[in-house]
Amino acid sequence: MTPWLDTLMVLVVFTSLKLLGSSRLGSCIRTAAFQGVLLGFLPIVAHPGSLAPRLLFMSAAAIGLKGIVFPWLLFRALRGARVRREVEPFVGYTSSLLIGVLALIASLWAARHLRVPGRPISPLLVPVALSTMLVGLFLIISRKKALSQVLGYLVFENGIYAFGVGVAYEAPLLVELGVLLDVFVAVFVMGIAIFHIRREFDSIDTTRLETLRY
Repeated sequence: MTPWLDTLMVLVVFTSLKLLGSSRLGSCIRTAAFQGVLLGFLPIVAHPGSLAPRLLFMSAAAIGLKGIVFPWLLFRALRGARVRREVEPFVGYTSSLLIGVLALIASLWAARHLRVPGRPISPLLVPVALSTMLVGLFLIISRKKALSQVLGYLVFENGIYAFGVGVAYEAPLLVELGVLLDVFVAVFVMGIAIFHIRREFDSIDTTRLETLRY
């Protein structure tokens, strides 16, 4: 179980770093979708000996939303925005990759001192979940395009999902599905917001919103 689970965690780290180093929005959406699919398989990989209907349903719901529905909504918003790249982020891509590596190192250190209920299913799970959340937050504050910020929100939620599945596995299914529903509604609303920003400003650069002050 552990080698497969550790491989999955390593792939999640690579997808986070790819998101930090890529300027092509279409590629970033695909990478975020792939990360979501990887994490959708996490309940099955983590508990292969107890493939209960609850596990399978949770995994299918996560894969369907993170790997299919969310990317479809984002690609639809991308086509409407007519933007292909994040050209001038607040933080450059090389610096972003360096910050991503530092976030991973800090997460490894924090995981050693963090007391969590129960025992994580993998020693890599807590640091990877924490670093994924940090990468998501960094994408939100370091990118100008609204679509990139939505991707940051999804990556942040991926980190929360990984932490929840690995550490708080006994959480009620209704709570887990409620979180996924909240994320779905948030992405849907953000897609509408991107459409309106594009219509009013002919751009999805959120810095243009500063003109509303005048």
